[in-house]
Amino acid sequence: MTTDALFPGSQTGGPLNGVRVIDLSTTVMGPYATELMAELGADVVKIEQPGGDIVRGIGDRDGQQLGPIFLNLNRGKRSIVLDLRNAADYATLLEYIGQCDVLVHNKPPATARRLRIDYESLAHVNDRLIYCMLQGFGHAGPYRDKPAYDDIIQAASGMAHVQGGIGEPEYVRTPVADKITGLFGLAAINAALYARQCGASGQCIEVPMFESMVSFVLAEAQGDWTFSPPRGEPGYARMNSPHRRPFPTADGTISVMPNTDAHWQAFFTMVGATDMLDDPLYQDITARTNNIDSLYMFLASQLLHRTTAEWLAAFDAAGIPAMPVLSIPELFDDPHLTATSFFTVTEHPAAGVLRQARFPIDFSATPCGAVRPAPELGSG
Repeated sequence: MTTDALFPGSQTGGPLNGVRVIDLSTTVMGPYATELMAELGADVVKIEQPGGDIVRGIGDRDGQQLGPIFLNLNRGKRSIVLDLRNAADYATLLEYIGQCDVLVHNKPPATARRLRIDYESLAHVNDRLIYCMLQGFGHAGPYRDKPAYDDIIQAASGMAHVQGGIGEPEYVRTPVADKITGLFGLAAINAALYARQCGASGQCIEVPMFESMVSFVLAEAQGDWTFSPPRGEPGYARMNSPHRRPFPTADGTISVMPNTDAHWQAFFTMVGATDMLDDPLYQDITARTNNIDSLYMFLASQLLHRTTAEWLAAFDAAGIPAMPVLSIPELFDDPHLTATSFFTVTEHPAAGVLRQARFPIDFSATPCGAVRPAPELGSG
């Protein structure tokens, strides 16, 4: 296949129109970053080893290697099968790299070196190449060669500890480390593309999961450990409160978050707790944060007296942030998502009719269009 055939041009327009991407990544982290690039208009070619991305098999009910996670994480891409251990296939990869703008992979460093897709092996092929490696751990530390998956990084980064609160550590029930690191990768790639546009050369970008997630967690969870020496405990009291949760109502569950002085004053007035309007324990955000457990316990006790619909109407009228707690199936009937045409319906040539979330960001000058469905293995 010629390079022009490999990169026929953007399918969607969008702000990354014309950017050519070789995606050597698998599972979630890398494919999520490159799927977003495809949604933004980049021309993304997924290079798969024989057998394909392992995620093809998750939830694959009919043996077509098109499980739902793969379908969602690989929209907008095309698939080429290359066995990088084969000299001819490796030479083909080098030809493609010579004409692309960005290469993304999440292979462990030792595997990348063995397959000769490490930066040192490829830098001479294309001096404008933005080479992004999504790794478990940064190369300068003793963990650099340790294998890493989302669960491992949630544990190591403090995320599982924070999620568990005062109880046992818990994992967030989505691969949050994979997806957040993918977003860090997307941000880094776009920054490097901008730098190149301004005259810089191509470059190698290392995006480590561990360090990225520690940075993400510490933004608020570091608490008084931000100071040296620490002035108190780590954490953010409101986030740490065991009473921070969706609250039961008379007939269901609701999420409500009074936050400002005006929100709480409106709520106290709404429920007839006028004595709390002047209570120094709840006068401002500092006092409320210091007394968040008692405040949330009071909030919970009041919400039991009305239905979810009644509370939503009252909170909307008062300008207090509140929403119902929706299940995954309920999202597909949500009136706001319906009004914004959030879900697209497409016909996949092998998987059938698909209903998927569109790219959620709108650009006034470089709008994104529809993307092709996720590719069958080796379909080009």
